[in-house]
Amino acid sequence: MFTDLYQKIVAGEEKIALVGLGYVGMPIAVAFSKKVKVVGFDLNEKKIALYKSGIDPTNEVGDEAIKNCTVDFTADENKLKEAKFFIVAVPTPVNDDHTPDLTPVEGASEIVGRNLTKGSVVVYESTVYPGVTEDVCIPILEKMSGLKCGVDFKIGYSPERINPGDKVHRLETITKIVSGMDAETLDCVAKVYELVVDAGVHRAATIKVAEAAKVIENSQRDINIAFMNELSIIFNKMGIDTKSVLEAAGTKWNFLKFYPGLVGGHCIGVDPYYLTYKAESLGYHSQIILSGRRINDDMGKYVAESTVKNLIKADVSIKNAKVAILGFTFKENCPDTRNTKIIDIYNELKEYGITAVIADPAADKDEAKRLYGIEFADISDIEGCDAVILAVAHEQFKTLTEADFDKMFKAGANCEKVLVDIKGLLDRNAYEKAGYNYWRL
Repeated sequence: MFTDLYQKIVAGEEKIALVGLGYVGMPIAVAFSKKVKVVGFDLNEKKIALYKSGIDPTNEVGDEAIKNCTVDFTADENKLKEAKFFIVAVPTPVNDDHTPDLTPVEGASEIVGRNLTKGSVVVYESTVYPGVTEDVCIPILEKMSGLKCGVDFKIGYSPERINPGDKVHRLETITKIVSGMDAETLDCVAKVYELVVDAGVHRAATIKVAEAAKVIENSQRDINIAFMNELSIIFNKMGIDTKSVLEAAGTKWNFLKFYPGLVGGHCIGVDPYYLTYKAESLGYHSQIILSGRRINDDMGKYVAESTVKNLIKADVSIKNAKVAILGFTFKENCPDTRNTKIIDIYNELKEYGITAVIADPAADKDEAKRLYGIEFADISDIEGCDAVILAVAHEQFKTLTEADFDKMFKAGANCEKVLVDIKGLLDRNAYEKAGYNYWRL
């Protein structure tokens, strides 16, 4: 029943279904559609309508690729009955108390379960703590389908590694971790992904190993960035430029090149909490991982406080001061605003009675309005500011000149103008020489 599923998919006799068509699921659906028949399902009817009209709101593959692909985009879950190989790629956020929010993956499991038929394989891509696929998802699939896992359907896990906004590291070019509940499933899952992943696959020993591998990838990065952020705080107190220190240290062959910054998004700022949650349930309280999280979660507030200190240094009245924030997405060249830490800067500045305006030509405006109640200003309309915070390294911002910044500030001496360069995009010496009150992480 399962041994020939791969052959049937390749022959066009069976279909693959993608459940969840966001920044991760949609590129997977498009990639597979070049080789096999694909049903692309998402609950968001508005998103499906955009895909059907050839528009890519994520900018991950582009409008042309969406327009020309053969994915059967749908918001009708009954279409999932046409598929035998399911890939679930829904987000796994955290609650306000930093505990895992498994609602999306549980909901997706219910939908798949309702439409599951005998001989199917279900593969999860969502980042979870070790054990979720087998302990949480399988019971839901069995309950909703009335089928028995291991007999009527099989389960696998292949963590997503797509980096939103990254045009170099794509699904096709990143080694794919695959796993299955048994050797037969593993072989099927590996062969299916090998259809689209040019870099090849790594067959993990078990599903839990694959789940653990994914969750530590982002935890490792989070900890390294936290170390850089802590160094930045220390060096700023010492009056030493952190970027210059890292450039010097980076000349050693084994120095890891990480940089300070705001850690947001739906991966690095979230995944470590899944691991520490599971550890807590087993009686172990994380020390390093949670310490790094605390540092990174506080960086938005730290940037806002540093901006205020520099305004005071520039002899600017804090109450009713005006600050422009350039960039709102969680990372550069990506429209995604989910779990952005720029909102922390914005909210903290408001606490001081400061008026903050945000411009971001790359961001998803509707999403920012829905999630945060934020409406963006056009960068060309920004004027009369006491401080400008260059928050995100969008390509559109890399061409900004001193004249462009001057238009955003109030008229007056440069020493009264506070320029905060979070990503270190600007030439510090040039702006300090011009008299600006310049600060960066």
